Amino acid sequence: QLREFGGGEVQAGGFLRLSCAASGGTVSTYVMGWFRQTPGKERDFVAALSWTADRTYYADSVKGRFTISRDNAKNTLYLQMNSLKPEDTAVYYCAADEYHYGDPRNSYEYDYWGQGTQVTVSS
Repeated sequence: QLREFGGGEVQAGGFLRLSCAASGGTVSTYVMGWFRQTPGKERDFVAALSWTADRTYYADSVKGRFTISRDNAKNTLYLQMNSLKPEDTAVYYCAADEYHYGDPRNSYEYDYWGQGTQVTVSS
C-alpha cells in the first residue's frame, strides 16, 4: 500500500515536499514514480527513479525544479518541488513498478498506486 503526504496550497515560487510511504511490504527493489492529474485530463508523468536510485527521469516541464529521491530504509519516496508554478496544480500520485520491464515514464508500467494528494499553486 502506498500513501502520499505533503500536499497543500502554496504561492507561485514556493516549494513543497511530497512523501510516499509504502506499507505491507518493501519497495526497495521497485521502480518508483510520481504522476499528476488535473480534472478531465489524463494522468501525466512527473518523475521516476530506478530501484538502485542511480537513474532518474523527469518530465520536461519539471526538470530543474523537481527532485525525486528515495530512502529504502524508510520505504519512502520523496518529491521535492521548488519554484512551483500555477500549472503544477494537480493531484499527485506515487506509484510502484514491481517488475520494471518497460519505460518508467508510462503509467501502465506501474502495479501499485497511492490515493493521491492535492497540490495547489496560487498566482
